[in-house]
Amino acid sequence: MTYEVVIKTVPEQVIAAARRRTTLTAVSEEIGPLLAHPWEFLKGRPDLHMHGRNVAIYWGTPAGVSIEVGVEVGTRFEDQPETVCSATPAGTVAMCVHFGPYDQLGEAHQAVRKWCAAAGRKLATPNWEIYGHWEEDPAKLRTDVLYLLK
Repeated sequence: MTYEVVIKTVPEQVIAAARRRTTLTAVSEEIGPLLAHPWEFLKGRPDLHMHGRNVAIYWGTPAGVSIEVGVEVGTRFEDQPETVCSATPAGTVAMCVHFGPYDQLGEAHQAVRKWCAAAGRKLATPNWEIYGHWEEDPAKLRTDVLYLLK
């Protein structure tokens, strides 16, 4: 698949999220169960829920990766035992849009990293994915892949 990588300035987006320390190989199995926590929390908080999209934020470290998986919300709230108030960072990002199955998202990440290396753009932490609303046809699944730049 061919990806168009663009540079954009994005605002912070508040999310209701679950956190976990994990490995990149385990993330795909853990995202679904983790998302159950913020969705359950939002059932009782109609003031926060805005039918937001799912978001996965990846905080890479030398020892592994920490993920925050959640749902876009309209305002900040107090942390709960299973759901915390988090946000995607505001700033300049390199990003592309992936259409297709989630198991092919690695190609989009690789495209952004390769483009940044060729353009001399330095990556910062974190990077994240914003998942479009569900489609039955896997070819129509939209995921925005964003990398914060230094």
